[in-house]
Amino acid sequence: MFGDLFEEDYSSVSNNHYGKGKKLKTKALEPPAPREFTNLSGIRNQGGTCYLNSLLQTLHFTPEFREALFSLGPEELGSLEDKDKPDAKVRIIPLQLQRLFAQLLLLDQEAASTADLTDSFGWTSDEEDFLDLTVAVKNVSGLEDALWNMYVEEEVFDCDNLYRCGHCDRLVKAAKSAKLRKLPPFLTISLLRFNFDFVKCERYKETSCYTFPLRINLKPFCEQSELDDLEYMYDLFSVIIHKGGCYGGHYHVYIKDVDHLGNWQFQEDKSKPDVNLEDIQNKEEIDDPLMILKAILLQEESNLIPVDQLGQKLLKKIGISWNKKYRKQYGPLRKFLQLHSQIFLLSSDESTVRLLKDSSVQAESDIQRNDQQLFKTLTSESSRLNDRPSCPHWFDINDSRVQPIKEKDIEQQFQGKESAYMLFYRKSQLQRPPEARANPRYKVPCHLLSEMDAANIELQIKRAECDSTNNTVELHLHLGPYYQFLNGALHPVVSQTESMWDLTFDKRKTLGDLRQSIFQLLEFWEGDMVLSVAKFVPAGLHVCQTLNGDDLTLCEIEITDGEDIFVWNGVEVGGIQIPTGSDCEPLLLNVLHVATSSEGEECQQFIESPHVFPSNAEIGTVFTALAVPEGVILINNTESRDEENWTTIPKEDLKKTFREQGLRNGSSVLIQGSHDGNSLLTKQGKWINTVNEINWLQVKNLSQLESEEEQVKISATLNTVVFDIRIKAIKEFKLLKELAENSCLRPIDKNGKLLCPVPDSYTLKEAGLKMGSSLGLCPGKAPTSSQLFLFFALGSDVHPGTEMEITVEETVSVRTCLKIMLDKCGLTGDTWHLRKMNWCFEAGEPLCEEDAKLNELMICSGDTLLLIEGKLPPLGFLTVPIWWYQPRGPLHHWKDHQDQTNCTLSQGGVWKASSTPGAPSDAHAEVSLWYLGDLEISEDATLGELKSQAMTLPSLEFSIPSPAFLRAWTVESKRPGRLLRAHQQQLKEYKLGKRTEICLEPLQKEENLGPWDVLLRTQMRLPGERAYGPPVDVLWDTARGWTAGSLRQRVADVYSLPVEKIEIAKYFPEKFAWLPVSSWNQQTTKRKKKKKQDNLQGAPYYLKDGDTIGVKNLLVEDNDDFSTVRDDIGREKQKELALGKRKSREALRAQSSDVFSGAETPARARGPEASLSIHVRSFR
Repeated sequence: MFGDLFEEDYSSVSNNHYGKGKKLKTKALEPPAPREFTNLSGIRNQGGTCYLNSLLQTLHFTPEFREALFSLGPEELGSLEDKDKPDAKVRIIPLQLQRLFAQLLLLDQEAASTADLTDSFGWTSDEEDFLDLTVAVKNVSGLEDALWNMYVEEEVFDCDNLYRCGHCDRLVKAAKSAKLRKLPPFLTISLLRFNFDFVKCERYKETSCYTFPLRINLKPFCEQSELDDLEYMYDLFSVIIHKGGCYGGHYHVYIKDVDHLGNWQFQEDKSKPDVNLEDIQNKEEIDDPLMILKAILLQEESNLIPVDQLGQKLLKKIGISWNKKYRKQYGPLRKFLQLHSQIFLLSSDESTVRLLKDSSVQAESDIQRNDQQLFKTLTSESSRLNDRPSCPHWFDINDSRVQPIKEKDIEQQFQGKESAYMLFYRKSQLQRPPEARANPRYKVPCHLLSEMDAANIELQIKRAECDSTNNTVELHLHLGPYYQFLNGALHPVVSQTESMWDLTFDKRKTLGDLRQSIFQLLEFWEGDMVLSVAKFVPAGLHVCQTLNGDDLTLCEIEITDGEDIFVWNGVEVGGIQIPTGSDCEPLLLNVLHVATSSEGEECQQFIESPHVFPSNAEIGTVFTALAVPEGVILINNTESRDEENWTTIPKEDLKKTFREQGLRNGSSVLIQGSHDGNSLLTKQGKWINTVNEINWLQVKNLSQLESEEEQVKISATLNTVVFDIRIKAIKEFKLLKELAENSCLRPIDKNGKLLCPVPDSYTLKEAGLKMGSSLGLCPGKAPTSSQLFLFFALGSDVHPGTEMEITVEETVSVRTCLKIMLDKCGLTGDTWHLRKMNWCFEAGEPLCEEDAKLNELMICSGDTLLLIEGKLPPLGFLTVPIWWYQPRGPLHHWKDHQDQTNCTLSQGGVWKASSTPGAPSDAHAEVSLWYLGDLEISEDATLGELKSQAMTLPSLEFSIPSPAFLRAWTVESKRPGRLLRAHQQQLKEYKLGKRTEICLEPLQKEENLGPWDVLLRTQMRLPGERAYGPPVDVLWDTARGWTAGSLRQRVADVYSLPVEKIEIAKYFPEKFAWLPVSSWNQQTTKRKKKKKQDNLQGAPYYLKDGDTIGVKNLLVEDNDDFSTVRDDIGREKQKELALGKRKSREALRAQSSDVFSGAETPARARGPEASLSIHVRSFR
């Protein structure tokens, strides 16, 4: 009848949605999107099915129809599994409709599909008839007016229009009318919006105003009117709307959520909250995040919610995100939840959070007490938005899209091109059971519940996989403290695995989020953190570009999967300034030059050595690198060394860069002396084949057998097998043939130390040996491929050359290896353990798993293991050395034991920094620690339990009332380091490590530090003297920021001085220096014009618990000097020590240069390794 009336009109869809000239990424394999905030599911449009979708949603939101459909079981409908069986009676349409309704109720997807349903009844474009009331729209003001015309007014037949009676067969006067005899529970009304203009002979849509009520009384239109008025009352619950003209358009539906299945939250402006904060009587409750988070969690089932959704729900409830409202004062959301562990319980992976039971009960009582203030506002939309707070809300369901609307929005559909087409009313007396309210599982068959639950689990898995694939990147973090700058590039200090951390990160987050995550991951980091993109080149790791713009996402700054990120301070690594940028990318070149004999004469042999140069350096720098005064440079950019591939660089081009000359990694450079024009090139400039004859190794006789020669040269190539070199050396030395069965070759380093033996089966290339290297012919067999050659030493004080050696199978256990080492040392007992020496020649972490195999613990040939006395604690336990810390100064509560604090133990039981005579009350200069003993304690024990056990140590002679009278610090560099707070926190949460030592400080009263309290030790400077008074502990609340102004105000309050009459400075004891703290002017960055807040946690102060703050009273002393006499003496001693170290390095360098005086290629001297001290600060 209406032709293409139900066809979709896509003319209003913008082509920009599909992009122009862009290749779209296919999403065919992506799972459907989850439901939006309304928690209702739409229906996908198959193309021209919008009218069907609107009707199906209306039926779905008619709960009586839905439940009647669900009540039909396999007895009436059969089973979909049997639909293909020839004798089975299966009613496919109602079964598919059941599945569709179950999906709309329970399946977590944005929109369901009707493909199975339409396939079940063979969808065609034929029209269907519906039993409903059809009312006119033309020339009628509204629904009630149309019903009045149809069922109240009578049509009178008189005069010329008489009625012929069927009984008497004559024309009589008569009246005709219609009445509604029986009212159904649900009333469907079709509006005749589409008409035909017989004058113009065309169809048209009636767009005039046509009103319809939200509640209608049908009593005037019924045949029987003796019933109660409530029997005739109907409420509107669905309006199907047509948008467009009579030749095409689109349908959507307004539906009342009778069962309160959806989350109605009208968002007129997304930036506005759903409640008015001004209406809350106690606004302090909104400023308290604890109260709001409790209220949100109490509304969740089992009080459990993902942390990410918790932040979203907070935004919806108060209209402001956590970062904007609370982050500055309380820190990140996850950190806030961790700090309030007595209220919130985070899962092991910190992905979900729930309320603790005790906290939940307390929160409920708090909420009830504040019922009129906060909870009522947060739990539902206030009554001012609706006259009936408990009435159902309306939603606009437009195919897949579901949006909340207000009842007044229905009035907009009275007229126009977008206007009501069908109306659905339900009897007002139809009441829903309480258990059906907000319960989508109500009366859904069990088999459908199980099917939907399984489908939801599958969807979650697919979404997680899709999210991980599409929105996460794998980043390789290279940590600056674990790298050193050598030969023009960055190299790991120990190994690549220890210096690189892998981090999986969401690329939709910002660079600032990435930086914050790395800060939390690296608890030891202190100071500024700069993130730079790096890349591996043959020379090592090179820093290419520094990342800027913390508010930009990783997508916006084009961070790709597998990106290498270098984490450093942006200036230097290991004290060396690092060149950055693609223009100075290091090139690894093979440099060849003439070898010189021990007499300084040139030989007809060549030395080939790798050298690294910046690509923007001048080619002439090759002379400087090789200490050659002048000469000729030839380059070769090919792998072949044929004569035609070499090109001479003109003298005028020596100023050009390596990149300008086209050199790349692997290119060869030949240096020819200018005085010898024929040694390398013929007169015609052709290449002489002596380049291919430069391969040789030097072997020394270390077999303890006498021979005519002490060292010989063995010619070889990189593919020569080590066994052949060893046999040739034995023949050259004219040693016994028996030595061939019991000898090995061991590389010799620049300091003359013998390294791990090289297996006979290796080639020089596989062994990593370079031409010109020195090897020692030593007695004993080389380890096989399944064996490990290990160095070991007794104790942690190891002197070079004193290590012992063993060869063991790589599959032996730590316990067996320990026993072998003890037997070789002649030691017995079970009070020993092994530690692996780290890169700075210190004892590393112990090998705790005694049953683990050496290869499982990544022990390699050449590693050094240390035999340390002391039995390791069982797994899950810590052995913690406990020290007693008594700050200098009058503490009257402990006066009875003051004589002990001035004694010195003779057995190393005390660390005491000596103070300078004549410096009165120089308390900041003295740190005394008395050793009390070791505690073996579980990692699951709390800090309070550790204090309690420490109080039982026999060497502790003090009488302490309770553990609360003790303050615990970690010991770092023989000084108190990190303050351990939270009496009930477990030791494993502090991440103490296996070698952590703890010192205990006595207090005069109990102490309970909050998460934002910082403990500082202030000292007032004595007027007229370069000294300070006794220290005073000051608690500084940093909840409102770590600003200099806040600290100055706190110190002024302690000493009862005007804040403008004091000056304060932080003391750095390791430098004997004072740094004044002032409220500096806020700096403004050029890019964003945002003020950079002063933060004493960052550079240059790095303020933390236990720091000493000097205070100067400007009323009695007005100068800029904070130092003391001891500081002057300390700085002088540091200068002398630095001078002594410098002289030692020069002497060692001179000694190293003479180690291989007989060799033609002395190795480049290298400074001694320096230990890296990393200060671990406490982040809160």
